[in-house]
Amino acid sequence: MPVQNSREGHLVTRIENQVQTIKDRFKSQLDMTIMDVPAPDGDGGVAYLYAEGQLLVRDKYVEEVSRIFFNGQPPKPGKPSEPGHGQPYEPVRRIASGVTLLTQDPATRTHYRHTVSDTLEIIDHEFGTGIATPDHVFTVAPSGPCPATEPEVVYYDTEPYPSVCLGNSGAGVLVYVADTGLLEATHVDHPWLNGVRRADDPDGAVQAWDPAGITLTNTVTDPIPSYAGHGTFVAGVIRCMAPEADVIVSNAFSVAGSTLESNLGAELDRALGLGVDIFHLSITATTRKELAPIGFYGFLRRLRQHQGVVCVAAAGNNGNRKPCWPAAFPEMVSVGALGADWSGRATFSNFGHWVNVYAPGRDLVNAYATGTYTCQDFPYAGEKRVFYGMAKWSGTSFSTPVVTGLVAARMSRTGESGKEAAAAMLAQARADAIPGVGPVLLPCGPCDEPPRRPRCHDAGRCGRDAGCGCGGRLPGGGGGAGCLGSARDPLRAGLLDEALDGVGHREVEQQARRGEAGLRALAQDQVVVAQVQADRDHPEQGGEPVSLPPGLAAVNPHAHGESTDRCGNRG
Repeated sequence: MPVQNSREGHLVTRIENQVQTIKDRFKSQLDMTIMDVPAPDGDGGVAYLYAEGQLLVRDKYVEEVSRIFFNGQPPKPGKPSEPGHGQPYEPVRRIASGVTLLTQDPATRTHYRHTVSDTLEIIDHEFGTGIATPDHVFTVAPSGPCPATEPEVVYYDTEPYPSVCLGNSGAGVLVYVADTGLLEATHVDHPWLNGVRRADDPDGAVQAWDPAGITLTNTVTDPIPSYAGHGTFVAGVIRCMAPEADVIVSNAFSVAGSTLESNLGAELDRALGLGVDIFHLSITATTRKELAPIGFYGFLRRLRQHQGVVCVAAAGNNGNRKPCWPAAFPEMVSVGALGADWSGRATFSNFGHWVNVYAPGRDLVNAYATGTYTCQDFPYAGEKRVFYGMAKWSGTSFSTPVVTGLVAARMSRTGESGKEAAAAMLAQARADAIPGVGPVLLPCGPCDEPPRRPRCHDAGRCGRDAGCGCGGRLPGGGGGAGCLGSARDPLRAGLLDEALDGVGHREVEQQARRGEAGLRALAQDQVVVAQVQADRDHPEQGGEPVSLPPGLAAVNPHAHGESTDRCGNRG
């Protein structure tokens, strides 16, 4: 076995702590057994988590798979209650179009039934891989599986970071956030969350609040459960990017920030009926044999019938290129994370061909609970942290709402659908790509002035309006890291800006080529200017004083004794 370095050893210990927390919560809250499969590399870690006694199968093979899974014994529905739900036991339940959930009777002794693992080996051999899959556990952006860090303390009246983009709107755009729910009275100390609301349960009742308290009326001795406040933090980041967007937060991940694949697809499918514009999914899972989770198939089929709806999903925090779901579906906008300086990929962020864009995800600050949080992960396990309604947090869970908010803001500004706005933002991100990282979107800067104002961004460097996805300022006041326009657009002429108001990437490329041709011609003119200037300044070297050719004098205003500021304006 390879020798682990210190960092790898600490990561494995963290993962073990996180997995045990999830397993304990499922057992205590739902009386369900969660199994973990070790990562195949032998270096520690977890390949995936799943529920024992449950299997997802394609409808066409239900009869054959049932015979194997139930060990040849026809299941008898309606006997004991399904664990933790108070509902009659259903051995066979269709959860979506084309997909059925098989559940073994929990009263049957273990040695009389096949395990999920054994059943899948038999099915793979007889019918082929992918006919049936485990009922995977999905969590809020796992680091095998969890947020990249636990929440960290900030001063009690610290402003959100990135801050509220007042120039953006998001008005008229409905965002559905599948997460851990919403903390009560969020708007009291966090005005940017005013109007954010809870989702409804299937019976129409409003979902329960997140169990932790948030306002300063809570005492700091109140315990904050693990994963509490995650959904509120995410909603806060979205609202900072799109302050007027209509945001609904669901508590789909109320069990240790997790849920089962069989439950998640049905939840999203119901939300389609609300007229959602953007689905925001800060959840991921790795799967058996890296196959796409079939529990999402029904939702994705229905999503195609809702033209213009876009899904934005976190890429996950495993720090590798293996696909995480649902972000790896082609229908999703998958979001990785940049580090604290916004110029490189965060060490925890997943990456690869399936990640569409990267946004800041390290050390973001937003709304959180008030109370005392006890750390669960190595090396801070047991450490108590006191919070006053704000926290600093890291993960692709938090880079993802930056992108969601920017898409919502563009939708309200341009009238585009979610898919159209996302396509335009991704075209912009590709234009601003960071070498070695990929396409980048940065939080909004000031958008108070008219959108076609003269382009002089001394720090922004990209030639477009600061903000609206282009980046405003780096931490500490520098230029937007993703705005590499200084290399692509040295005159700060905004070569790509007009084309980005259209959706197609082809228009962007065509305008870029026209701009580059103009730059080459200008470079040739500058050579002529330099030679003319040299001949005029040093006639003793054999040249006669000459005037600049018509049309070229403006290239070098110093020829007329004028000076320019750093924006090219004559003084």
